[in-house]
Order: sequence, then C-alpha cells, then structure tokens
Amino acid sequence: MTNLMFLSSGVPKIMAADDYVGFTFFIGSMAMMAASAFFFLSLNQFDKKWRTSVLVSGLITFIAAVHYFYMRDYWNAHEVSPTFFRYVDWVLTVPLMCLEFYLILKVAGAKQNLLWKMIFLSLVMLVTGYFGEAVYQGSADIWGFISGLAYFVIVYEIWFGEASKLAAAAGGNVLSSHKILCWFVLVGWSIYPLGYMLGTTGWYSGFLGDTGLKMDIVYNIADAINKIGFGLVIYNLAVKSTKND
Repeated sequence: MTNLMFLSSGVPKIMAADDYVGFTFFIGSMAMMAASAFFFLSLNQFDKKWRTSVLVSGLITFIAAVHYFYMRDYWNAHEVSPTFFRYVDWVLTVPLMCLEFYLILKVAGAKQNLLWKMIFLSLVMLVTGYFGEAVYQGSADIWGFISGLAYFVIVYEIWFGEASKLAAAAGGNVLSSHKILCWFVLVGWSIYPLGYMLGTTGWYSGFLGDTGLKMDIVYNIADAINKIGFGLVIYNLAVKSTKND
C-alpha cells in the first residue's frame, strides 16, 4: 500500500506505507495549519488585552506549518533530515513561546528584562544545539551539554525564578495557566534532547542503539504536542479571563 504525495514542484511522489518519518511530517504540517486557523478565527471573541497572546499562538503554529511543508517536501525528495529548516523554525517559534510567558505575566507587572532573558537563553539553547547537530558533529555531546544548560536555566526561571513569583502574585487563571505551561517546558521540551541524542554521536550512543532517522519522528511529535498545546493553554486562559471580565 502506498500514498501519493506531491513535492512543491508539483511532481508526484509515492510515499511508502512504512515511511513513518514522512507520515509524521505530513500530519505535523496539517495539524499546525489547522491550529493556526482555529486561533486566528477566534480572535474577535476576546478582550483586546488577550488578543495578542492568542495571535502569538496562531503565529507559532503558522510559522511551524510553513516550515513543515518545506520539511515534508525536502524529506520526500531526499529522505534526509531537514535539520536546517527545523532549526530556522525553532529560532522563530521558541522565542515566541517565551513571549507567551511574558504576555500572560504582564498583568502581574512583568518587565521586559524577563522577556529578553528568556529569549536569550532560548537562542543559546538552539544555536548550540544546531552547532552540535549540523556543524561540529564530532563534539556534539559538548554542544548538547551547553544547550541543555540553557534549557535548565529556562526551567528554573519559570518554576522558581522571577516568572514563578509573578505568576503567584497574579493568582487565579494566570497562575494555573502558567503552571501548565511550565509542565509543557519541563516534560514536553525534554523530548527534544532525546531527539538530539538520537541524531548525534556521543557518550550516549552506546545505550541508544541504531537510531537511523528516529530523531525526526521524535521531533515531529514533540513539535505538534508542544506548539499546539501551548496555544490551547493560552486560548483557554483567554476564554476564562474574558468571561470573568
């Protein structure tokens, strides 16, 4: 059994039934686009102070959808991991996910230095991850360690640092939504280091075995869960807050 796919050039491409990587790229692109349409079309039901947050949620999934269309076509044409496109997507969308924390915490007096701190840490995490995965593959474990440090600083900031204190001060729906987003970062984002280790060589290679291109499956599933899930948390917060207002 095979499925007919089309490259961006319009040339038909047959996707094998056991091409699970290609399948997750296809599902990811459609899920992200559907989520974008949902977030954009729901904007008018919210008060102005929540529209920006929901708009950013739509932008995150829209940017991801566009990149997933490119990555899907790249995979169909070459059956090679589209690492460059993936990191371009992350460099744009992960800082926007950090922006979501700032936007919901503005009601508690969040300052822009919190936003810039989290954006800086996210860029360090992504740039060093790209170096290890695509540029300096011989020292991928070192670059992965630096990337992991930046990730854990972000985790500390939102769970115990300034962001956590602001969420506690805001209370109510903001606090509950902040906690859910924190779990997304702690649990959902932790899937990415697994994908990184599956796609690179280091001290961890011995117990992971023959990984092939399993990293793309892990990345694709994690992207859909985290980006759409992030947006749904923000959407739910906007709905509850608008009703209360």
